[in-house]
Amino acid sequence: MARWSRTFSGMISSGVPILQAIEISGGTAGNAVIDEAMHDVYASVKRGGTLAAPMGNHDIFPPMVEHMVSVGEESGQLENMLSKIADFYEAEVDAKIKALTSLIEPLMIIFVGGIVGFIVISMYLPIFSIYDKIR
Repeated sequence: MARWSRTFSGMISSGVPILQAIEISGGTAGNAVIDEAMHDVYASVKRGGTLAAPMGNHDIFPPMVEHMVSVGEESGQLENMLSKIADFYEAEVDAKIKALTSLIEPLMIIFVGGIVGFIVISMYLPIFSIYDKIR
């Protein structure tokens, strides 16, 4: 979501026509579901409709995105709203990655400890067996 809104916002702020920006941002999103949704948005805007209305028909867009796009359209600050959407979702992804990393860390420590323990046992076991044979 962040990638799509960042791309769309950048194109609008650089002067790309809205229909072309919708078409390009849908294709560059890297997600077939977003691309399909953007085709519906394209058709709506081409008929003179809004961006937000067809977004509400697709589950891929959270309600917050639909509302912020609607407010951005009404206030004339669409590129600012799209940037805020991108910032919000980038922060959310960063928080989830941080949480996932903190969950994986203990598992990695246990895994590495197991490997080190296995290596130590495999080195000392022959030494102990040789010591027993000497006695």
